Amino acid sequence: MFHTLTISAVRPETDTAVAISFAVPDDLKDSFAYQPGQYLTLRADVAGEDIRRSYSIASCAGEPLTVGVKRVEDGAFSTFAQNLKPGQTLEVMPPEGRFVTKGAKNIVLIAAGSGITPMVSIASDVLAQGGEVTLIYGNRATDTIMFRDTLDALKDRYMNRLTLIHILSREPQDVAILNGRITGEKVISLAQAGAVDLAGAEGIFLCGPGEMIDDVHAALTKADIPEDRIHFERFYQDGEAPRAPKSAAAEAAAASGVAVEVMLDGTRRQFRFEAGDDTVIDAAARQGLELPYSCKGGMCCTCRCKVAEGSAEMAVNYSLEPWELEAGFTLACQARPTSEKLVLDFDAA
Repeated sequence: MFHTLTISAVRPETDTAVAISFAVPDDLKDSFAYQPGQYLTLRADVAGEDIRRSYSIASCAGEPLTVGVKRVEDGAFSTFAQNLKPGQTLEVMPPEGRFVTKGAKNIVLIAAGSGITPMVSIASDVLAQGGEVTLIYGNRATDTIMFRDTLDALKDRYMNRLTLIHILSREPQDVAILNGRITGEKVISLAQAGAVDLAGAEGIFLCGPGEMIDDVHAALTKADIPEDRIHFERFYQDGEAPRAPKSAAAEAAAASGVAVEVMLDGTRRQFRFEAGDDTVIDAAARQGLELPYSCKGGMCCTCRCKVAEGSAEMAVNYSLEPWELEAGFTLACQARPTSEKLVLDFDAA
């Protein structure tokens, strides 16, 4: 469910990024209570098109609810957001997401570009609770560092418990290892040099481009870091995430037409999935039914639902865990029916 929130402040972070803060009224404070690392879904009419995008919460402890938005090339919402002003309103969905520390007190954060946004909130929270944080942050140059002032302030306040390592790809630094992009090899080298304690970290959190995450994740695994200590959140714009083609079963079901029934907020609704539809979300929207969704890239769980009858495959999945798949959960934004009838329960726990 979306709520109308008023923008309380807009602060430039770089030439291509802004931090947007919201005023949350008292009657919505419980709804917008968040865990550091979660995200907000923003919705707006942009040039006559209903667009929604997910942005990680970048608020430090005790500060207003804030997200960071970096403009991307041809990005309709991110470009629109650069010109927002205090006093304007946006439709905002309450916080969601699983990219959280779950009480870890000694963590390593690895981010690139706008992947810093959830790390600001996570680092601030862990440090405020007496924990230790190492942050490896990759950018092109100093002037492209988002939340630079916030990070510097955290470093000044928690000098003995925050290690901040900047990796720059287009601005030479005196220490060779700090030049270039973040790679798995570089992260392991920093650990071997004593700059990062990977083995002792209770959690290692990765956020940014998929290529960086895959490379660092592979290196950590090779270095025998337990899989349950590695957490990541990918950044893709709508439609950018690699997607598997429809299987023969999905093609056949779509060609014949599928009767889809959804249970949402205690109400049953029906619609048809047909040959021109890519996913359940798309089919519902075509017929005027709005189902919950956010990223449409398989990375969040806003559209998580349970297959109560029939079967479906997913084009991609970056968020559901193995136990959820075994229990029959799917992502509606990626779901393609493979049976004559499909019943999805959005109310399932």
